[in-house]
Amino acid sequence: MIAIDQALRPADLLPALARMWDLSADKISTLEEAWDPKDGSPVFTVEGRYTARGWTEWTQGFVFGSALLQFDATGDRSFLDLGRARTIERMAPHLSHMGVHDHGFNNVSTYGALLRLIQEGRIPAEGKERELYEVALKVSGAVQARRWTKVEGGLGYIHSFNGAHSLFADTMRTLRALAVAHRLGHVLFEEGDRQVSLLERLVLHSRTTATYAVFYGEGRDIYDVPGRVAHESVFNVADGRYRCPGTQQGYSGFSTWTRGLAWVLLGFAEEVEFLATVTDADLEPFGGRRRIVDEMLRAAEATAEFYIRTTPPDGVPYWDTGAPGLLAVDLDKPGDPENDKEPLDSSAAAIAGQGLIRLGRALLASGKAEPAARYVQAGLTVTRTLLGAPYLSGAKAHQGLLLHSVYHRPNGWDFVPKGRKVPCGESSQWGDYHLRELGLYVQRIAEGKPDYRFFAS
Repeated sequence: MIAIDQALRPADLLPALARMWDLSADKISTLEEAWDPKDGSPVFTVEGRYTARGWTEWTQGFVFGSALLQFDATGDRSFLDLGRARTIERMAPHLSHMGVHDHGFNNVSTYGALLRLIQEGRIPAEGKERELYEVALKVSGAVQARRWTKVEGGLGYIHSFNGAHSLFADTMRTLRALAVAHRLGHVLFEEGDRQVSLLERLVLHSRTTATYAVFYGEGRDIYDVPGRVAHESVFNVADGRYRCPGTQQGYSGFSTWTRGLAWVLLGFAEEVEFLATVTDADLEPFGGRRRIVDEMLRAAEATAEFYIRTTPPDGVPYWDTGAPGLLAVDLDKPGDPENDKEPLDSSAAAIAGQGLIRLGRALLASGKAEPAARYVQAGLTVTRTLLGAPYLSGAKAHQGLLLHSVYHRPNGWDFVPKGRKVPCGESSQWGDYHLRELGLYVQRIAEGKPDYRFFAS
């Protein structure tokens, strides 16, 4: 269980955040100089050097989005110029990518960040720049919403790249693409000029995820532990019925891949923030504000409690709560990234840390002070751990920022150093990006500035 530091305050982390941003600047510049775009997108490091992995090109937005986060946190315009130029030059194919569920990762992290900075008055819009970003985000949201599978009970979901039968937990965070496009007044047109509400698909995908991917201890199966998350939920597309839990990157469909849980926790928390900007009248056709928000908060709180309960005291989880090597690990001690049983996943911690704080602040806004404080303090505890040794990478020779990230343990894609039995010491683009995003979020709170969100407040 996480040893929550109740006395920790966001301002206490400012010195560590300043060091992180100094290191981050060098990592971004080094990768930009070293990476050949013909190699695709950098995904994760091998012996400290970023490499590609041709599964899907889901990490390119994190590369350029990291430069924009660096500018946001430090005001260094060279990173704004870099992030803006690379977004315009290289991200267009991602806008119309019909084959993935990753639009919220790639496009909201780039086009969305640039539009948000304009809307916040942080940067001026040059020429038709604002219109470019708005059109890009409208297209992205509609294309993402088009990957739709209907299921029983009037529900549905954005299906994963595995096919129409597959709902991924990860996709809770890609809903940002639908949210931004809806805020811009966009709709999806289907056959016969039928208009489809992007807000409706956001709500229904959330409801389907909360119903099938998250468990509440209600006896759905003998492993129904409150807060457990199935990475993949499998449906029969012929009749729309749910069939079983599954996984792609976790140990099994009956255990919890911790990065999948982190995506769910953060995704629900930030969609609750987004819904605060939507009118009651717009939400009424889909069950009304109270029902929708209660569903999202129930899923977020269940996963937050599971994360706190199953994670070692310092806040960094092992890659999967059911991984067999954990039988020989003392989970009451901080994890050792160089252990020989099972790898830790710092990227899951970076995502979950932000989710915990966002959930806490959302609950505080609704008057629930006691659970709010618990989640905020848990998230700050995780953040402090990631900003220090052995997780923050201070070595110039290492291109990564956040060490001890794991990509795909079942496929054996992660680098295992000589003489060791499990992966350790490497970084990933999503881990580095989400540490920067977490850092920006905490820094803004500490400095009394408006919360960092994927949309302009």
